[in-house]
Amino acid sequence: MLDAIATPFGWLMMVLYNLTDNFGWAIILFGIIVALVLLPFMAKSKKSMMRMSRLQPRMMELQKKHEGNPQKLNEEMSRLYRENKVSPLGGCLWSLLPLFIMLALYRAVVKPLTIMMGVPDEMLAPGGAIYDQLQALGYQLSNYTTSTNSFYEQIYQAKFIAENFAQFAALSDKLVPMNFNFIGLDLSMTPQWKFWAFDFSNGTAQTIGLFVLPLISTAMSYFSMFLNRKLQPPVGTTQQQQANASSMKTMMYVMPLMSLWIGFVMPAALCVYWIINSLTGILRETGLTLVFKKQMAKEDEEFNAKERAREEELERKRQETERLRALNATTVNKNTSKKKQQAQAAQAGAERRAAAERAERAARRERLGIAEEEKPASQVGNRRFARGRAYVEERFEHPETAAEATAAAAEASEGVDSIDPDYIDETEIIGVPDTAEDAPETADGEQQENVK
Repeated sequence: MLDAIATPFGWLMMVLYNLTDNFGWAIILFGIIVALVLLPFMAKSKKSMMRMSRLQPRMMELQKKHEGNPQKLNEEMSRLYRENKVSPLGGCLWSLLPLFIMLALYRAVVKPLTIMMGVPDEMLAPGGAIYDQLQALGYQLSNYTTSTNSFYEQIYQAKFIAENFAQFAALSDKLVPMNFNFIGLDLSMTPQWKFWAFDFSNGTAQTIGLFVLPLISTAMSYFSMFLNRKLQPPVGTTQQQQANASSMKTMMYVMPLMSLWIGFVMPAALCVYWIINSLTGILRETGLTLVFKKQMAKEDEEFNAKERAREEELERKRQETERLRALNATTVNKNTSKKKQQAQAAQAGAERRAAAERAERAARRERLGIAEEEKPASQVGNRRFARGRAYVEERFEHPETAAEATAAAAEASEGVDSIDPDYIDETEIIGVPDTAEDAPETADGEQQENVK
């Protein structure tokens, strides 16, 4: 299954090898072509991520404005995403493509005979023409590596065939004498991390060069992720955003370490691809950031202008409606449904009744001489801490002092009973007479004593 997916990549690698006659340059061209093909998709992902980052302040304003009204908040957030052409998941999918392509390239690199050249598996199996010729000429895996792992054996078979190509050329027209040498390094070999046990039989420059190649790959990977994080810093201070920033910081160290591990367990050709992938990534991220910053600055100006116009229009309509209500000249929209009109009328009636009851309670309080008691902001009814013992009413208006105020509120509530025994339900005040003369009489003509 994996070999079938890797076959198109192997075909492209073979085309590039025939063009350059060098395995290293073929990988470099492969990395550049992949970067160009992915550029539109990565640009879309980058744009979506930058827009999400720039929308964070507006999203926080909406959360503050519509706190306690999740339905309205969702509507406004959807409108914000729609108007800015942003998808919350738009920046995730395309970032996984480079890893998928590297896995496919890995299969092509470690199986150059079957995936790149297209040699049938039967010819390499015992009894096959190429297998028999390899055995007849004395090919042994131990001549190329001390490892007994045969997974990379096709690389060494390809090297042996290139060294003795005259004896193999007639067996298959698909065979090509593969040149793995690149800037003095044999890219078919796996770098060794045990520098204290180096074998310099293959040459000092090559041994040290193969050791340094994974280190360069790791450094390039780290710099690429570090630059990307600097070019697009996280915005916001919510707990979720802080968690995302922490995850990104962790990945900035994990991915380079993964690159280091790959460099010392796989053929050196993969290090070359990782280096070119990091380099093209640095150029891509830098260029796209510069382009999109200018574009989004212009979009922000247009968006702010539209928002100001929208707010001004809403305010104008509100003032006009208030003016018409004062003149009792409001009209019913013909397009409004009867059910909605009835709901609006019921709501208006409820608001008038509530206002009248509040005014009556306030007047009765004043006549009875009941002083307005100060209640904690968290109190609802007789429950002092219904909104929480650390509740601070203006925590969003003053975020710089929110933590200190929250701690103070929590400390002040320690040891305090959660039920307010002195709470007076305002609705009961309506039934209390102003004077003793107003109290109802009993059957004996005596006035009842009003007990609260």
